[in-house]
Amino acid sequence: MAQARAVESGREELKLPTRTLALAVALAAMAAAASAHSLHELETALGDREKYFQAIDKDAPIFSLQDSEGRAVSLADFRGKVVVLHFIYASCPDICPLHSERIAEIQKMVNQSAMKERVQFISITTDPANDRPEILRDYGPAHGLDSANWVFLTTRPGQAEDTTRKLAEQFGHRFEKAEDGFQTHGIVTHVIDKEGRWRANFYGLKFEPTNLVIFVSALINDIEKPHEHPGSPLWEKLRRLF
Repeated sequence: MAQARAVESGREELKLPTRTLALAVALAAMAAAASAHSLHELETALGDREKYFQAIDKDAPIFSLQDSEGRAVSLADFRGKVVVLHFIYASCPDICPLHSERIAEIQKMVNQSAMKERVQFISITTDPANDRPEILRDYGPAHGLDSANWVFLTTRPGQAEDTTRKLAEQFGHRFEKAEDGFQTHGIVTHVIDKEGRWRANFYGLKFEPTNLVIFVSALINDIEKPHEHPGSPLWEKLRRLF
């Protein structure tokens, strides 16, 4: 009962009021217009305002897995889109459902904007032996995820059972087995840019979702390429709203 109350309490904390959701979409649109400045400047601002943000710049670990229908899916398939990726498993009793619901909230923000066609959300199971196709298919609707630009991936036939766990380790996760047999690993939301470079981690569940939306928008709009107009009032307004 105590665990159930804790999970329910976590869900209440993750719910965003309508006004915040609308603000998130507005901020994402503003970030798109902030292309007069570099990604480094945005990363510095986020580093100051978002303690759960970590900037990264290296090639993302590549993968070739499959979805619930048995279709092969690789990271290269999403070249040209920004990818928001996380690792979970369906039988996880507590933190994974909360993480998935946080991703669903972020997806709603993105999908209410012009970014919908340019962002892909990916969940990867770390328990492929038990996360069978029917479980993968049911997971999204159960947690508010929209299959329009979200997919739940598992290992392909012939791949080792620990393939996805090794992939998670390449993204910095470490695994332990709890006494009750459940997995324990870090809760991290990874962001990969349009060229397949790993650009950020957002740790845990307490980061501000609008900050991730702003960062995704910046990657979509290539603000890492510095331009002129350094005194943009729009950018200053955006920074004040962090």
